[in-house]
Amino acid sequence: MRKLSLIALSLLLFACGEEQKIEVGQKTTMEITPEFNAGTVIKGEIIKARFKVENTGDYPLVFGEVRGSCSCTVAEKPEEPIQPGETGEIIAEVNTENLSSKNIVKSVTIMANTEPNLTVVTIKGTLKK
Repeated sequence: MRKLSLIALSLLLFACGEEQKIEVGQKTTMEITPEFNAGTVIKGEIIKARFKVENTGDYPLVFGEVRGSCSCTVAEKPEEPIQPGETGEIIAEVNTENLSSKNIVKSVTIMANTEPNLTVVTIKGTLKK
């Protein structure tokens, strides 16, 4: 059993040989679309916002927590690091069912290995009842 574990670990380590090694403390830079305008949406509609992210630095871009400003906003981050020069996407959904304000302004906070390590993007729109 131990021999099988060592073989599996070796395969895992060598299979990732092409990727840049990630070390704690490596900071990188990113460009991200700062705002998504959903336009006019009907109450109850789910807004699906996409934010393009590009790693403009020298190290892999790794995301920590990505969270919406309220329970009606849910965000998903890339699971794998984004390599230098590559792009990825953060997807956020806003459920408008329980919103009461005509103007929709929701935010998504992104934690990553950048300086500063927190970036906030915004989802805007107008609610039609």
